[in-house]
Amino acid sequence: MKSYTSHYRSPLGNIALATDGTALTALWFEDRIQVSFPTSESLHTATDDLPIVTEVCRWLDIYFDGRVPDFTPPLLLHGSEFRLKVWHELLTIPYGHTLTYGSLARRIGCRSPQAVGGAVGHNPIALIVPCHRVVGAGGALTGYAAGLGRKAALLNMEADKQSICKEPIKCHRT
Repeated sequence: MKSYTSHYRSPLGNIALATDGTALTALWFEDRIQVSFPTSESLHTATDDLPIVTEVCRWLDIYFDGRVPDFTPPLLLHGSEFRLKVWHELLTIPYGHTLTYGSLARRIGCRSPQAVGGAVGHNPIALIVPCHRVVGAGGALTGYAAGLGRKAALLNMEADKQSICKEPIKCHRT
């Protein structure tokens, strides 16, 4: 199976995205790549004519403009049954809201917020699968692979529903 990569310039740093050509398989801040994300050796540069790249970039444009995207691009998540359960539950957390690891654990019938935290931390599709909306007990900002500063900025942007961008952000492919 071929994989493609593309890049997006956000106000919080460069973002890479990977796709199989029809669905998004990974999205991450480039300066925080993790071992669970695709390596450059396994990826081909995406072309401008891939509709999934255009759709993901449109979602990111809307999101970073401080608006709630009214669609979710096609996603292809690979993981254990437990991780998939956690990641699908992340998709239910509304824009501008947070949920604690403990609450998320209870929602899925898990006794261990730490196990849920491990699954959240391995989410391969940042932002669209909103792992940044999961916080520690009492609302403490903990555990974000892209850095706590970014997590705070994303949550503040969503809470304010105002743009953190001074000018329109456009999709940038390299």
